[in-house]
Amino acid sequence: MRKGNPAVWAFVITSTAGFMAALDNLVVTTALPSIRAHLGGGITDLEWTVNAYTLTFAVLLMLGAALGDRFGRRRIFTLGLTLFTLSSLGAALAPDIGALIAARAAQGVGAALLTPVSLTLLTSAVPPARRGAAFGAWGAVNGMAIALGPLIGGTVVEHLSWQWIFALNVPIGLALIPLARLRLTESHGPNGRLDIPGTALASAGLFGIVFALIRGNSDGWSSPTVLTGLVAGAALLVAFVAWEMHTDAPLLPMRLFRNRAFAAVNSASLLMSLGMFGSIFLLSQWLQNAQGYSPMEAGVRMLPWTAMPMVVAPIAGLFVDRIGGRVIIAAGLALQTAGLTWFALIVAAHVGYAAQLPALILSGIGMALFFSPVAAVLMGSVEPEEQGVASGANSALREVGGALGIAVLTSVFTAHGGYGSPQAFADGLDPALWVGAAAIAAAVVAALVIPRRRRAAGAPEAAAESQAPTLSPVS
Repeated sequence: MRKGNPAVWAFVITSTAGFMAALDNLVVTTALPSIRAHLGGGITDLEWTVNAYTLTFAVLLMLGAALGDRFGRRRIFTLGLTLFTLSSLGAALAPDIGALIAARAAQGVGAALLTPVSLTLLTSAVPPARRGAAFGAWGAVNGMAIALGPLIGGTVVEHLSWQWIFALNVPIGLALIPLARLRLTESHGPNGRLDIPGTALASAGLFGIVFALIRGNSDGWSSPTVLTGLVAGAALLVAFVAWEMHTDAPLLPMRLFRNRAFAAVNSASLLMSLGMFGSIFLLSQWLQNAQGYSPMEAGVRMLPWTAMPMVVAPIAGLFVDRIGGRVIIAAGLALQTAGLTWFALIVAAHVGYAAQLPALILSGIGMALFFSPVAAVLMGSVEPEEQGVASGANSALREVGGALGIAVLTSVFTAHGGYGSPQAFADGLDPALWVGAAAIAAAVVAALVIPRRRRAAGAPEAAAESQAPTLSPVS
């Protein structure tokens, strides 16, 4: 690849920024004991150092996509990257727990601005015939960031300090900001108007649901706060759908969901995030709390899972252009289901690491196979001018799925076990993994709904072919 190639620059800039944004979902979890020792605060405060990021990230993703279409995707990407970098510095320098929570919320806003437009910027820079490989590599980087969060966080905390989890983002961000302005090509969406009512309804609805999911385990699922958030959030999202069906300039055109590929890949993404986020969240703690490993040692032992995207995803991405994404996505989800099922069958208080290894490898290969083609299928299922909206919708659903997965699997875990002993942890982990496996098995079914199409990912004529039989109204 020659120097100055715009496709190479687009990949490096967008995937690096996306890696940082995805990494900060889980990187702080292993640092919570150190943060509490240094800044104080109760368990609720510590939860919000994680949840403040998740909440703003999930809620504002659709807004980020809409702003990119209206004001320019490169401009919004650069704005989001700048805010993420500055708020990372604020988190590293936070004098108390309240300042850290505020900085984490600002990080989430920055991530929500840069994430949905990054895939659109990459799509416009890569020739159609090479998009499958580019999307595969992009998906590998983002999947790797999610999975490597506990390892990176544990290693940094163990050898440096918790502040460096956030401080390391700063020099990377400062390097990327001028590169983004110089090397990325500006683009806009087809509609210059902002759907302000739709944006408000979607943001408020997602806020209610994600807030309720975050608070469910601590406040109780039948508490007034949680029930109000779920009911109000669901009602606002219903109102959002009704508004989008009648407005002339929708934030998210509802007709996209008549496209079988678009609807199926988003359903699979939601269910896969539910099972994967919840399982990784618990398994990283299982290795530390039940098996006695340090944060870094636990992260190293997760590598058979977390390192697989680096090896498998780019290779799988090459096959997307040849055989299509449907088979690869379904195979990846099936392997992930098998991995979690294996883990659920062998988990016990004193199970050896060798017995866990096959489950970790299966899950890692499955995750890599999923992340490789999902971007290609998503972006190839819509018209080029709708790719920013499609990316924002998919990112929002994945974040909601992740929040839901952590909330649901943690609730199952606490209902059947706890942190008191290795046996208690195993008692809670076993049913939680079965729930995670069931969610990903449902994602397999959703993936099989994706139409069979052999095409070059993103090619206009192929995109038209893939949409032709699916744009008619669903009966």
